[in-house]
Amino acid sequence: MGCVRGQHDETSRKEHVIYYLSKKFIDCEQRYSSLERTCCALAWAAHRLRQYMISHTTWLISKMDQIKYIFEKPALTGRIARWQMLLSEYDILYVTQKAIKGSALADFLAHQLVEDYQPMLPDFSDEDISALFHADEYNHEVNTWTLFFDCTNNIVKYEACAIGIRAVTEYRVKILEVYGDSALVVHQIKGEWETRDQKLIPHQAYIKGLMEYFDAITFHHIPREDNQLADALATLSSMFEVNQEGELPTIKMKSHEHPAYCNFIEEEPDGKPWYFDIKRYLQSREYPESATENDKRMLRRLASGFVLNGEVLYKRNHDMILLRCVEAKEAELILQEVELSERT
Repeated sequence: MGCVRGQHDETSRKEHVIYYLSKKFIDCEQRYSSLERTCCALAWAAHRLRQYMISHTTWLISKMDQIKYIFEKPALTGRIARWQMLLSEYDILYVTQKAIKGSALADFLAHQLVEDYQPMLPDFSDEDISALFHADEYNHEVNTWTLFFDCTNNIVKYEACAIGIRAVTEYRVKILEVYGDSALVVHQIKGEWETRDQKLIPHQAYIKGLMEYFDAITFHHIPREDNQLADALATLSSMFEVNQEGELPTIKMKSHEHPAYCNFIEEEPDGKPWYFDIKRYLQSREYPESATENDKRMLRRLASGFVLNGEVLYKRNHDMILLRCVEAKEAELILQEVELSERT
C-alpha cells in the first residue's frame, strides 16, 4: 500500500509533495478484497498522517469512494468498524481521480482508439523492456523505422536508446527515426550539446558507433506527454524481477471484439445451473448419486454459505449481504442490459 500527501501552493495551480508513505500488506491483509485493501490503505495512511489531517479538510483523490463504502455499509465487520472509528475524526472530502501517472500504459491504450487495430508483437528477448519501435510506415524499398525510448535517469535513458537501436540493426533497417523525451540525451547524441559527464561519454560513443550501421538516422526530442507508451513500458519493466538466467516476461497486447463477459459466461454442459446441487441439498438434503464422502462434506460446507427463499437461491457474502444466484442465460441477459444502459 502507498500514499502521497500533496499540497497546493499559493496560486492553487501547482501541487507539492509533502509526505510519501508505503508498506507491504501483511499475510491476512493480502486476502482482503480489492476495495477492502484500498480502505485499509486509507485508514493506515490517515493514522500515519494524523498530525497533518486533524486540523484541515483533506481531499481524498481516488478512483473509488472508500469513505462512502465504510460509512454507508449496512453491516459492519470488525475491521470495517475499526476503520470507521479511526476515520470519523477527520474531515475527508472525496474527489474522483481523473488520471493516474502510474497507469500510463492502460490509460494510453484506453484513450488511443484505433479503428484499423493491428496486434503488437514486441519481442524483447533477453533485454530489459525500455524501448518501443514500430514500422507503421514501413516500405520495402526505403525500409524506414521509428524508435521511441525512455527510462528513469540519463544513464539508463542512454542505455534504453542504445538497446533500441541495437535491436533495430538486427532487422537490417537502413533508415531510422529516433524519438525521446530527454532533451539532454537527444541533443548530446546530435552533437549540439557538450557531454561533460564522464559517465555519459562511453554511452554516447557506443551509440555513435551503432549509427554507422544506418544509411540515415535522425534523433528528435518530443514532449513527455507524447512519449507515454515508451514511458509506461519503462515503468513497467522496473517492476519485473530478473532471475539468474536473465529470463523476462513478454508483454502481449490483444484486442477483443466482444464484451469481456462473453469470454467467461458459458452454458452449463448438462443443462443444469451451476448451483443445482447446492439448491437441491437445501431443499431436500439430497446428494448427487455419485458423490463420495469428501464430496458430501464439501457440499455441506458450500451450502452453509447459501440461503434458499422459496425457489430463489442467494449467496451470503462476508458482509452478510444476500446475492441472488443466476444461471448462465440469465447472467448474460443481465450483463447485456447493463451494457446497453451504460451506452444510453
